[in-house]
Amino acid sequence: MGYVVVFVTCPDRETTQRIAEELIERKLAACVNITTEINSVYFWQGNIEKDTEYLMIIKTSEELFEELETFIKNNHPYTVPEIIGIPIVKGSKEYLDWIDQTVSREQ
Repeated sequence: MGYVVVFVTCPDRETTQRIAEELIERKLAACVNITTEINSVYFWQGNIEKDTEYLMIIKTSEELFEELETFIKNNHPYTVPEIIGIPIVKGSKEYLDWIDQTVSREQ
């Protein structure tokens, strides 16, 4: 099984917390880290935008990425939310085993 770290930005703390908790409850993620405010500068609809956002750093299995992506798209206020998955190339066996156990739906 492969593993991914997924980055998702949100516009406010409440949205970030709600999505993070639902990802854990639905076993779509083993862990979600939420940063303090970050400053984002990006190009959107012909303009340079500057916003304060929160970043979720989500750890999950590669096989759950599509379901996680669909959930985020259906529950996120942005038209095009940032959803970027980066493969975990190396990790401690114990931590990766913990991800497997945590997102397992067989429990």
